[in-house]
Amino acid sequence: MSFIPGGTFLMGSDAFYREERPVRDETVGAFWIDTSPVTNAEFRRFVAETGYVTFSERAPSPEAYPDAAPEFLVPGSLVFVKPNRPVSLRDNLAWWAYVPGADWRHPSGPGSSIDGKDDHPVVHVAHEDALAYARWCGKALPTEAEWEFAARGGLEGAAYPWGDEATPNGRHMANSWQGRFPYEDIAEDGYAGTSPVGAYPPNGYGLNDIVGNVWEWTATPFASGLAAEKSCCQSGDKRPSSVQYVVKGGSHLCAPNYCLRFRPAARQGETPDTSTCHIGFRCVLRDAAPN
Repeated sequence: MSFIPGGTFLMGSDAFYREERPVRDETVGAFWIDTSPVTNAEFRRFVAETGYVTFSERAPSPEAYPDAAPEFLVPGSLVFVKPNRPVSLRDNLAWWAYVPGADWRHPSGPGSSIDGKDDHPVVHVAHEDALAYARWCGKALPTEAEWEFAARGGLEGAAYPWGDEATPNGRHMANSWQGRFPYEDIAEDGYAGTSPVGAYPPNGYGLNDIVGNVWEWTATPFASGLAAEKSCCQSGDKRPSSVQYVVKGGSHLCAPNYCLRFRPAARQGETPDTSTCHIGFRCVLRDAAPN
């Protein structure tokens, strides 16, 4: 973990999407934060020691989803399926599919695996799964303000953790989408899909993959008054009566032509039962003095 000294900073952005506005002063106390998102290897150890079964590995309750078709009331999760041609960017269901059998061990569904990906972020974890892991290791999920303060790495008001240019001197600094989303990913950064944690330079606080690669759950409810426009990162229509939690940091699906959200200020709201191939998490520890 990295120690974050806390302080007052400018949170949000007026330059990008409406849900990030307005820029305002925010103060956080000191805390520790994981240097990387929780990996498959770390999550596997948690499951082995506790026998925990994730949300996507359990059959959805018909009472909780009264309008769901029977074929969707089976264990599964949402998977990005790349179209083979241009599609309307207004319909994010054109690239999301509920895949029975998809879970953290089988990220693309039955027949897929995480073999050789121990150092990739764990995905297909719902909010309750992230909370369960955090409790197991004596930690917590960060608040949105803690997460953003840490993500900025000490750069006040910069668009990215490394400055104001997305690719300084042509160098990719995070795992994002290159090409025409959602049907063309030319993977100039070397990765299509998730990447090993630490594949890109850390920010000023020594944090890896703080933007890009996977979105990260926080403990902060998403304010309904700051509703985000649909993006590549949101997996479907939200039930208005359901609470949502803020996810931060963008993912490997963030593309400049549609979803420029691999930035500290970027935020989305996801219902706690959301489980997808591009959302993970990292943990924080509070009230512990640095060595």
